[in-house]
Amino acid sequence: MRIAILSDIHDNIWTLAAVLPAIGQAEALVFCGDLCSPFVVNQLAEGYQKGPIHIVFGNNDGDTFLISKNASAFEHVQIHGELFRGVLGGKRFAVTHYPSLANTMDMGTFDVVCYGHDHTYHLSRRGNTLKLNPGPVMGYLPSERRTVPASFMIYDAARHEVEGYQLAEGGGAVPYFGEKE
Repeated sequence: MRIAILSDIHDNIWTLAAVLPAIGQAEALVFCGDLCSPFVVNQLAEGYQKGPIHIVFGNNDGDTFLISKNASAFEHVQIHGELFRGVLGGKRFAVTHYPSLANTMDMGTFDVVCYGHDHTYHLSRRGNTLKLNPGPVMGYLPSERRTVPASFMIYDAARHEVEGYQLAEGGGAVPYFGEKE
């Protein structure tokens, strides 16, 4: 099973429109928070219908009531509050928006821990656990007030590996491994 991992859209519907076709044949999608406005969940749900969408809230999801109401119109969308724990593709997932919460997860309990919030692409492995931040769909790093590549990840449960992607200037997605130091 291939699982798309997205985070931090922040109402950037134009970038989201470019990301959705690029997630290819992913059979599920997890979203690590900060849709922001309720209408974004509609675009996400209508643009990705190949499998379930699991959404956790972030600190900028202002109207969680209306986001949840909009999500309820789509059978394949599930809102999980601030934490999703579940099995996808036979792997144990934990999904949150917050790096501080992800850091407290018992890495031996989960195969994959996903988070967002800091808009920083991150991939690490501790034992058999992958810790992932797909970076921001919105393509901005607020802490440094600069543009960064809009990025996302695809996790392959059969191989227990992740592939990172960024949006290419002319459209589509290209492999991405984070910014060079």
